[in-house]
Amino acid sequence: MADATLSVLIYSSHSSTRALVHQALGRRPHPDLPEIEYLDVATAPVVIEHLDRGGVDLVILDGESAPVGGMGLAKQLRDEIDPCPPLLVLTGRPDDAWLATWSRADASVSHPIDPLELGRAVVGLLRNPA
Repeated sequence: MADATLSVLIYSSHSSTRALVHQALGRRPHPDLPEIEYLDVATAPVVIEHLDRGGVDLVILDGESAPVGGMGLAKQLRDEIDPCPPLLVLTGRPDDAWLATWSRADASVSHPIDPLELGRAVVGLLRNPA
């Protein structure tokens, strides 16, 4: 991969969740990948604005966000954004992975966020975008 930065959008209505994702991934989740530039977003309309503009390499959506949950937003993005970047949904619990599949997310990681699990999922999606 080139040395350009990768743009990762993090959607959560909870600033603490966005901060946990930053801490878990850091600036460079893998030595073979460029550094990450984060776009922190707290509302669904702003997510759509960013994706309409393009240039986002990965979207991480908090399934526990309110009033618009990340799973419903993932399904909407798949239906409305073309091309849609890879989507990762943070689920409330491991048993909710089937809902992330329903939402057509490319991957899911459950709360509490495990830095190793999140890192593996993100690196996989950034290396092999759909």
